[in-house]
Amino acid sequence: MLSVPIHQAKGQLSELIRAAEQGEQVVLTRHGKPVVRLVAEVAGVDDTERERISAQALADLRAFRAAWSAGDAP
Repeated sequence: MLSVPIHQAKGQLSELIRAAEQGEQVVLTRHGKPVVRLVAEVAGVDDTERERISAQALADLRAFRAAWSAGDAP
């Protein structure tokens, strides 16, 4: 994961976008705390499919959180 302060990112935005396009996780920070994550747009996926994928990911996270809270997670 690449973590970059916002003030530094201003001067290297093109490079950070390229890194995100290549799959690198890019997080912009303010005072050392994450505030923005750069994510490459997924080509060939329409909005309906993207929403379905997002909903499934959210459901999976909620299920994991519930399992973790119940002490069932590994």
